[in-house]
Amino acid sequence: MVKSIISPSLLSCDLANIATDAAQMIAYGADWLHMDVMDGHFVPNLSFGPPVIASLRKANKEAFLDCHLMVSQPANWVGPMSKAGANQFVFHIESEMPEGGAKALIKSIKDAGMQAGIALKPGTGADAIAEYADDLDMILVMTVEPGFSGQSFMANQMDKVKTIRERYPNMNIQVDGGLSPKTVDNATAAGANVIVAASAIFGSDDQKGVIDALRASVDKSLSS
Repeated sequence: MVKSIISPSLLSCDLANIATDAAQMIAYGADWLHMDVMDGHFVPNLSFGPPVIASLRKANKEAFLDCHLMVSQPANWVGPMSKAGANQFVFHIESEMPEGGAKALIKSIKDAGMQAGIALKPGTGADAIAEYADDLDMILVMTVEPGFSGQSFMANQMDKVKTIRERYPNMNIQVDGGLSPKTVDNATAAGANVIVAASAIFGSDDQKGVIDALRASVDKSLSS
């Protein structure tokens, strides 16, 4: 059975105090910490890399680090991310695959001791993950174009979430991009159970209240 999982994106935290903000998210009830890893090539932005992940792991030994790899060659990142302490490695199916394809990449992620997920850009359909789903721990449906926080939620991606939920009823389905208490009901009604939120949490004067509201939406949908 799937459960509600709230994963605040530290891309919107105070980067000068990332360890403190991360600990605060856990204290406020967050389940995971979402780390957006960007290489400046797959997406135009640059963000966290293995040294930041390793530092955060050292400061937050028990936190589940949910790492979203927006990189052109994810296979090159498996070893460094595992060594840094990542718990989950989510790669884009649109990125360059190693020899053996996505199945080989998923196997290497799991062999390195991490959970494996595939992310889908808004223009990529649900069928793209069909042959890999049995090997995955999570599917991430992007509800904005990947690369920058603060974008508007794309409600037209909810049909994709519905399709994935119908096909894989026990899969963790994550949505990322523009999620807030105002938009989350659309995502949870479609079947998402893992909610990433960035500016909605870190830009709020009531961060715990936002986390609680996101969880309440997932829980309501799961119980209906």
